[in-house]
Amino acid sequence: MRVLLASKALIVGAHHDKLRALGANPDLDLLAVAPDRWVEQGQVQVAERPPPRGYEMVYTPLALNGRYHLFWFRRLRQVLRHFRPEVLHIDEEPYNLATAIACRDAVRYGVRPVFFAWQNLYRRYPPPFRWIERYVLARADAIVGSEDAGEVIRRKGHTRRIEVIPQFGVDPELFAPRPRPRDPDRFVVGYAGRLVAAKGVDVLIRAVGAIGRDVVLRLAGTGPAEPDLRRMAAAMPDVVFEGALPSADMPAFYNGLDAFALPTVGRRGWTEQFGRAAVEAMACGVPTIVSSTGELPHVVGQAGVVVPPADAHALAHALDRLRDDPDGREQLAQAGRAHVLQRYTTQAVADATAAFYRSVVSDGG
Repeated sequence: MRVLLASKALIVGAHHDKLRALGANPDLDLLAVAPDRWVEQGQVQVAERPPPRGYEMVYTPLALNGRYHLFWFRRLRQVLRHFRPEVLHIDEEPYNLATAIACRDAVRYGVRPVFFAWQNLYRRYPPPFRWIERYVLARADAIVGSEDAGEVIRRKGHTRRIEVIPQFGVDPELFAPRPRPRDPDRFVVGYAGRLVAAKGVDVLIRAVGAIGRDVVLRLAGTGPAEPDLRRMAAAMPDVVFEGALPSADMPAFYNGLDAFALPTVGRRGWTEQFGRAAVEAMACGVPTIVSSTGELPHVVGQAGVVVPPADAHALAHALDRLRDDPDGREQLAQAGRAHVLQRYTTQAVADATAAFYRSVVSDGG
């Protein structure tokens, strides 16, 4: 079975883990397409290019690079015609232009199109996105990141096959607990992700400030909110802005923490759709706190601490309790690791995805 998978997310090297797990299926011949770079607000993110194992890679320029819903893969049709897959998996939302173009080309060449949907809030998009979405929903099967996302596309008229599978899992050998010396006089809290208002990093800074000076906060990531956050933390010497870390450095980052927080507050029209960083932290045995926003409570389940969004007092209280309870931290660390091993490993996600591809091909219609 030949599968062509195109995804902007593959610009990050860590996301190739799923490709390696998919490629391990002996009946699957996998070719993946990724952008050679992503340009946003004048900043260029060049594709990380880990050596492929069990799959092949093509890197291509994007048309309308930097336009989240209007970009498309320039060479995808050429690759499709040459590779002649049975399934084209376009790893983008159904209202994206890239998805519609890929779907059109797949139908033209007799290939079964599959898209991925995270959107877990029902929204009626303006033209042309409404037309794009309607076109894709009528022609392609769907992998969705949550039951809520599946319900959204059903409400919009999708009647074809739907399977709930997380977009990414983690490599439990790479994201694993590593012994390190602990300073009993310093409690290290971390966050990883975009520095944008919707992520609630300002709430985390306020919470840390309310606890005391023995707490160190490490923030991994960049984004438009960074100048405001730096001003907010200017009087707090133990708030460290790490910048954007390469994906290969993330396991070491998590293992340097005593607790991890993902305090998303959301914004109008968007709420947290998965929370990969929380899964990575739990895989590394780091006690994890999330806000009760979007999919986060479902992702961490009983293996994490859930607090109300935008509530710095509740977040400070949760962090303070973890700081003063090493036995509780250890229990939470073990529970988080076990939870990820059961539900969110790369292999589990890849096996479910490969099974979905087989069902799409065997159905034939």
